[in-house]
Amino acid sequence: MNVVIDLVISGVLAVGGLFGLIGSFGMLKLREPMQRLHAPTEATTVGVGAILIAATVIGWQNGIANWHGVLITIFLLVTAPMSALMLAKAHRHLAQPKLPDTGTDAQWASDPPPRDDGD
Repeated sequence: MNVVIDLVISGVLAVGGLFGLIGSFGMLKLREPMQRLHAPTEATTVGVGAILIAATVIGWQNGIANWHGVLITIFLLVTAPMSALMLAKAHRHLAQPKLPDTGTDAQWASDPPPRDDGD
């Protein structure tokens, strides 16, 4: 049974390392800030989470109750998408790129509402 658990842990570590490598490669190759945003977000949530889960399982296998890895993984899964959203919104508001027309009378959600001067 130990061999099966060791193979599963090795597989999870390999997946975590692969996602870390892909995230690093994405940071180097993607040019625009909005494109670069996805590489570290995915590498953080999947790569680091997989490595922390594997480390926690190794600790449990050795008789050490280690909940730090699980708690850090949950924290990463909750905060990484929200931080990516905040970075994207900050970039959108600072860069003010021209957005395409919505095709309706409605505006984009990030556009400021039209001013009513009371005339």
